[in-house]
Amino acid sequence: MPSRPVQPSRLTTLLQSLVASLILLAPPTIADSPFAVEVVHFDPGIGGVPGYDHPESALGEPTRTTGGSLFPAAVTPFQPAWLASEVVSLGIGGSIELAFDHLVLDDPDNPFGVDLLVFGNPFCTDTNAPWGIVGGIYEEGGRIEVSLNGRDWAVIPDVMADGGFPTFGWRDAGPYAEQPGRLPTDFTKPVNPSRHPNGLIGLDYDALIETYDGSGGGVGVDLASVGLSAIRFVRITNIGIDYTPEIDAIADVAAADGTRLPGDLNGDGLVNGIDLGLLLAAWGTTDATADLDGDLIVNGPDLGLLLADWTG
Repeated sequence: MPSRPVQPSRLTTLLQSLVASLILLAPPTIADSPFAVEVVHFDPGIGGVPGYDHPESALGEPTRTTGGSLFPAAVTPFQPAWLASEVVSLGIGGSIELAFDHLVLDDPDNPFGVDLLVFGNPFCTDTNAPWGIVGGIYEEGGRIEVSLNGRDWAVIPDVMADGGFPTFGWRDAGPYAEQPGRLPTDFTKPVNPSRHPNGLIGLDYDALIETYDGSGGGVGVDLASVGLSAIRFVRITNIGIDYTPEIDAIADVAAADGTRLPGDLNGDGLVNGIDLGLLLAAWGTTDATADLDGDLIVNGPDLGLLLADWTG
């Protein structure tokens, strides 16, 4: 007797229909930018640098070349970005709030545990110009706060926004180069924080390049330092009275191997039934790990994104 074809259960059919519908409802995916895409709020404060009050200067990637056509220069630790179209100035009490188009995660795969980079325009003083021997770091402060929802904020301790490792735009440009190099640095890769900026003092230019190891610099933030698993908003405030910090950009740090899929919720290198189960367990919540599109709710679009990464 011929065997009877196995018919899918009613529940299986309903689930298949639901998944198909959710995928259709999910918006088209666009590659996330590793840099801020929105100015949520800006207050220039009092006494900021005149003309440097364009908050959109802090969007997108940090500046690689500065000075325009009249005074062209490659950005290096000895010559920072300085045009009004490149940095925004914060006077006394001034602040800027920026947003990513995705969640920045406290990711153990990130180099040195750093999750977020903030770029101001600090620079190295030179004890042997024009050869580039680091004499010190000039920095102007600025408090960094982070938030998941834009309402509840956590202050990052012991970190200055306009400080840290000065921006390095090119791996192969000299300390005072007028033209860009051919090898851009990585603005989503931090410098090893064990080389505290003060540890740069005394280094010659070759040693400086080696220390940065392809990084574009910036001050690093580990979200674990404030107990957050994810954030989407960054606020920088000038709480001092002696300085006017300048802000160039913020960046989401890339994982060390750069290969982890967003749908890999448990970090095992696969997107499969285990990850699907974790997402369904978080359904309807604001769980940052399962909220793949960063809209503060785990729902159909997140399921669609997970299935798009499916490895089986």
